[in-house]
Amino acid sequence: MLPRNHQNLKPELGRRYFILRSQLTMNCSTLYSILAVLILLNPSNAQLISTFYSNTCPNVSSIVRNVVQQALQNDSRIGASLIRLHFHDCFVNGCDASLLLDQGGNITLSEKNAAPNNNSARGFNVVDNIKTSAEKSCPSVVSCADILALASEASVFLAGGPSWKVLLGRRDGLIANQSGANTSIPAPTESLANITAKFTAVGLNTSDLVALSGAHTFGRAQCRFFNQRLFNFSNTGKPDATLNSTYLATLQQNCPQNGNGNTINNLDPSSPNNFDNNYFKNLLNNRGLLQTDQELFSTNGAATISIVNMFANNQTAFFEAFVQSMIKMGNIRPLVGNRGEIRSDCRKVNGS
Repeated sequence: MLPRNHQNLKPELGRRYFILRSQLTMNCSTLYSILAVLILLNPSNAQLISTFYSNTCPNVSSIVRNVVQQALQNDSRIGASLIRLHFHDCFVNGCDASLLLDQGGNITLSEKNAAPNNNSARGFNVVDNIKTSAEKSCPSVVSCADILALASEASVFLAGGPSWKVLLGRRDGLIANQSGANTSIPAPTESLANITAKFTAVGLNTSDLVALSGAHTFGRAQCRFFNQRLFNFSNTGKPDATLNSTYLATLQQNCPQNGNGNTINNLDPSSPNNFDNNYFKNLLNNRGLLQTDQELFSTNGAATISIVNMFANNQTAFFEAFVQSMIKMGNIRPLVGNRGEIRSDCRKVNGS
């Protein structure tokens, strides 16, 4: 039974309903705003997907893998070179293929001429070949930034390493950042603390640092990137004490004082063309080629030591961690949606 004053309650109930509905609407609007901000701050997780080209270029992975496989027939180190391009690209302006831009037109200072890349970054012709093949099958669809990510996965797999579903949907940047390349890319002569800080700056942690360093399980390095360890390390007048003496003698022979700084050496002397965990086993025996390699194991009290030990003793653990860290690195500040462009030529911005 309704109370006697139920007629007087109707306006009050209507008012309360209106207030409640308004509050719910405001709360929903606030929630949507927060979600929108989060997506803008980290668009990669929301928009990069492995099936991005399923309808527009379904064979893109095969296209990339075939070109890389063909390149490996004439150049056994090209796989390591391609993954290095992806690494050096993502650390500067995010994974936007800015490293691939030649100097000219609006690009007054190319990242290719930055200290970490000048006369050492290579594989650009293979990227061009992949792009040409992709354009024949899927014109104006596949970005150069995605080509670098796909080529990295193909290079690892073809060298005996793991395979993974590459997240795709990146677009290509319109600018280069040479100064950023000079300051943001880890240098082979830096301390572990400095390297860790550079990884942290792009959202990568200590586990990522060790796992991604494992890419040095294949490829080569020029004498000029490590010869400071061989004769007068840190102005001591002596070689780096963390270098195995037998390995040191070999390196001194390959890279004599005042010799050719461009002479190449295997990053992993035990299995230089295979993607495996021998890199970490080498570190346990003080046979890391670069200063930044050996520091992962020889820096007293470093959090990296236990991870090196784990990967040296468990290749599966290394492969799993490497895949996750590669996916994570590939998510560094990608251009998605309408930002950037799909370059027709990876070496230059469209219309230039």
